[in-house]
Amino acid sequence: MVSKICIFASFRTAKVRKKVKSEKLIVKNYLFFVAFFRFKQKKHYFCSMNSSFTPQLEQWYEAYGRDLPWRRTRDPYLIMLSEYILQQTQVVQGMDYYHRFAERFPTAESLAEASEEEVLRLWQGLGYYSRARHLHAAAKQIAEAGHFPRDYGFVRALPGVGDYTAAAIMSFAFDEPYAVLDGNVQRVLARHFGISEPVDSTQGKKLLRALANEMLDRQHPALYNQAIMDFGALQCKPSAPACETCPLVETCQAKRDHLVDKLPVKAKRTAVRDRYFTYIYTRTADGQTLLHRRGSGDIWQGLFEFPLIESEKPLTMAEIEGLLPSGEAGGELQLIAQNVLHQLTHQRLHADFYCLTLPNTNSKWTDNKWINESDLDRYALPRLLEKLLEKL
Repeated sequence: MVSKICIFASFRTAKVRKKVKSEKLIVKNYLFFVAFFRFKQKKHYFCSMNSSFTPQLEQWYEAYGRDLPWRRTRDPYLIMLSEYILQQTQVVQGMDYYHRFAERFPTAESLAEASEEEVLRLWQGLGYYSRARHLHAAAKQIAEAGHFPRDYGFVRALPGVGDYTAAAIMSFAFDEPYAVLDGNVQRVLARHFGISEPVDSTQGKKLLRALANEMLDRQHPALYNQAIMDFGALQCKPSAPACETCPLVETCQAKRDHLVDKLPVKAKRTAVRDRYFTYIYTRTADGQTLLHRRGSGDIWQGLFEFPLIESEKPLTMAEIEGLLPSGEAGGELQLIAQNVLHQLTHQRLHADFYCLTLPNTNSKWTDNKWINESDLDRYALPRLLEKLLEKL
């Protein structure tokens, strides 16, 4: 049995070495091409860019880096918490959520013991609720392990964790040499080294991954990763980058070739689908309202909403009245808001909001339950419904 394990471990090690060798070969080939081209054009060699890039980034970070609460700890759970929150969310938006989660659930064990409803309720308004469910599931796995393992394989296998998040947790919490590669890092590398390969193509991803690993400061991976991420967020921004004060401007190929606004290149453009929602806020005179819990397979899984009619186009009030269950037809229907837009990553929601007042709770809406309006705060609602409620 031991010999089999040793053979498997040797095989895995050989595969890792082969992968690293392949990545280095990609970078070396690319660097050779750039260096040769620049020699022909009597420009700087790539080696000068390579030698100055990392230390200049770290010096910039020491002077201008952001002071963020999750950077003041080495607790892998709190660092993981911040990374889940910051997926698809900007730092300014995520800060309050980090504090509220860290205060309510200071350990993985305390989060693991919470109910899903409580977790979703605390997450309400941040969007992309699958992150909250993944975070909850990850906490349960960590609690089951008895500690947070210092193991890349364990971290990478946690629900909702990809290559970037795993590298961030391992480097920030344990100072392990894993290079992060998010949108900010892609932009910095693509511009500085003049990479015209689409960053969302297979070849572009391989090249950037290899380049990120090549540039990584393996003695100070946490410092370097934080530096290049902040540099992309604050200095080398998507639009209007501060090139005039950039410490890397002398070796930036995009600046030299007037390609700053062209890089990085993206090949794919995701189609956005329009959906039309009509929400019926159904209430009674004695302060009852109807709620429905969304199922799986669509947006906002597990969150609560008001009775919903989805259609292929906006509905008129007459059409809505014709679609109401028979028991609701005699109620008073009032338009509250029309064509409220809510943008998701791949969907654009157009919402109309109506209030339906009924004399009693004899509703024919299926899969809905009556609650006291005063208890609405106890239920996790999508941000769109919070916006609609503000208009009541």
